[in-house]
Amino acid sequence: MKVGVLALQGNVPEHLRALAGLLPRGDLIAVRYPRELAEVEALFLPGGESTTIARLLRETELWEPLAVRLHEGLPVLATCAGLILLARRLAPSPFGRDPATFGVLDVTVRRNDYGAQRESFEGPVRVEGLSGPPFPGVFIRAPRILEVGRGADPFAWKGSEVVGVRTGTCWGTTFHPELSHDLRVHRLFLAEARRH
Repeated sequence: MKVGVLALQGNVPEHLRALAGLLPRGDLIAVRYPRELAEVEALFLPGGESTTIARLLRETELWEPLAVRLHEGLPVLATCAGLILLARRLAPSPFGRDPATFGVLDVTVRRNDYGAQRESFEGPVRVEGLSGPPFPGVFIRAPRILEVGRGADPFAWKGSEVVGVRTGTCWGTTFHPELSHDLRVHRLFLAEARRH
């Protein structure tokens, strides 16, 4: 299975490093152009700056082909800014203009809802399907899931708060599994993507 990481901005090296240990050589692609997107059977949308990633998707002519692939059921794991870009609805953010979204994940999200950079934190996350200790969640200028629509299913919680959701093959987390040095979320997603 060819797996891609959208490599326009954000935590691209961290995702590539995490996945390099989980995939055979040659099965991992840094996606910067439509021809590279066409090769992949699963995709990671990294954390970063959602408005910048949205702008770069337009400039590289990736927006339209990615929208088509998402609506066709391309398995995708989107973290932080990636979650924002997949959300069906964005609540207005005090941190400037919100980006356009693909609308494939049935949630309402607000950008940076935990606060600015200095309010970033780490905390235990319970992830459905993972055994062992809680997942070490890293939350950096994290968005908050305000509402989960009927078309989405929660799969990760910080206490009672939903921090991970999926709609079909689209997964989104408010935390950064690529920064935790714990590969269980990446493994879980890849196993589901292979079954798909």
